Amino acid sequence: MSTSPAPSHRGLEALLTPQNSVLVLIDHQPYQFANLHSHEPTMVLNNVIGLAKAARVYKVPTILTTVIEERGGYLVKGLQDVFPEQKPIDRTFINTWEDSRVVDAVKKTDRKKLIIAALWTEICLAMPAIQAAGEGYDVYAVTDASGGVSREAHEMAVRRMQMAGVTPITWMAVVAEWQRDWAREDSATGLAGVLSEHGGGSAVAFAWELQLLAGRAGKGV
Repeated sequence: MSTSPAPSHRGLEALLTPQNSVLVLIDHQPYQFANLHSHEPTMVLNNVIGLAKAARVYKVPTILTTVIEERGGYLVKGLQDVFPEQKPIDRTFINTWEDSRVVDAVKKTDRKKLIIAALWTEICLAMPAIQAAGEGYDVYAVTDASGGVSREAHEMAVRRMQMAGVTPITWMAVVAEWQRDWAREDSATGLAGVLSEHGGGSAVAFAWELQLLAGRAGKGV
């Protein structure tokens, strides 16, 4: 049996664009964060909000969903504030892909590159990612906007998803593929705003670059 990756994992067509992507953000709720131990919780929170803001910049359809929010808590405020007009789909299914409302919302976008971030990785990310991959979607799991109850749980889930054909990716890699060309100035400006707030060391470097450019402009260079 061949172990070569599927054709969709190779070449230019394997890369994300704002036109071929749909983003699903699953269960970024207080209860889930309380038992997040694979990453520093504030890092995951920063990254998922940055990812959501970037999706807004690039007009990527984004679906928010929670699980039993009356017990697990509402979607975290920083994430909900990115899409104040959207009421998250509140589920009882642990596996998001078994909730027809979420699947129907994805299908309505008519996009086959499905980007998912979730808490926790080993359950709420792995289950829908594996099922959707089996149903013909090109699934991208955003590993640093997700997290598990332990480092081992997160890492084993990523391995399992890879075996099912899911592509692991980080949030800044997603937005870089969406931007693709710095000549796209309208979205580049929006991305710069997102990175300045959520880009960590990249934000510091970017601020420094702006300082240097401002200094040169002041000297007439």
